[in-house]
Amino acid sequence: MFSVGDLICYPMHGVGTVEGIVTQTVLGKTAEYYSLRFINGKMTALIPVATAESVGLRQLICKNECADVISYMAKPGERGSDNWNQRYRENMEKMRSGSIYDVADVVKCLRVREAEKGLSAGERKMLATAKMIITGELATVLNRDQEDIEREIG
Repeated sequence: MFSVGDLICYPMHGVGTVEGIVTQTVLGKTAEYYSLRFINGKMTALIPVATAESVGLRQLICKNECADVISYMAKPGERGSDNWNQRYRENMEKMRSGSIYDVADVVKCLRVREAEKGLSAGERKMLATAKMIITGELATVLNRDQEDIEREIG
């Protein structure tokens, strides 16, 4: 369970803060929700407390793990499937997992594809989102500028 003030990472949106735990009635059912505010943009979200972990809401990685992630990002990526639809679905599944290493795999795969053939508009957007998630988390944990992190990981 998360507490008010906790920094979290939420799939597809990146780093945010738990601003509150509120009770809401939706479609006749009353439940508790985490009220989240994300650092990139001014977006907020309500995530049901009961399903938060199953949808990938998690604590940020620790400082020691940041070096492992940066090192992992420096290793070559795999091309992924030649079938665009299959590759997109696989990468989207990784993005939704919540794992920073899965998101790193998406960045690495799409970089390889970009260098070889270029990316579709959907994959360019996915690459930008994946980079934002990784750089946002690393910058927050390491207390560094997000642009510096992006330059470091490429």
